[in-house]
Amino acid sequence: QVQLVESGGGLVQPGGSLTLSCAASGSIRRIYTMAWYRQAPGKQRDLVAAISSGGSTNYADSVKGRFTISRDSAKNTLYLQLNSLKPEDTAIYYCNAEILRYITTNTQTYWGQGTQVTVSS
Repeated sequence: QVQLVESGGGLVQPGGSLTLSCAASGSIRRIYTMAWYRQAPGKQRDLVAAISSGGSTNYADSVKGRFTISRDSAKNTLYLQLNSLKPEDTAIYYCNAEILRYITTNTQTYWGQGTQVTVSS
């Protein structure tokens, strides 16, 4: 059993900051790429940022220079620092991870339950 649990969402004013966390737990041998996605009402779920097990990162153009993705491999935890937030950043943010479990030989993709980020004055 593997779980991804996000935290850190909330209501923030435009220009403000938030830090999201995603903790992975369970029978985990190794975590490969981890990522944050977001889904606004009535829209599809889109990639925000991703980070490989080696630390390589990529970002959606809309968040470059404002958001920073990082991970603590020792704690199996993913982070997203959101700065200079805009109303259009309002969405549910989901954690995603490619995980190899001890009991399998193939990786599987797991999702967290999501955390709401609302940017409004």
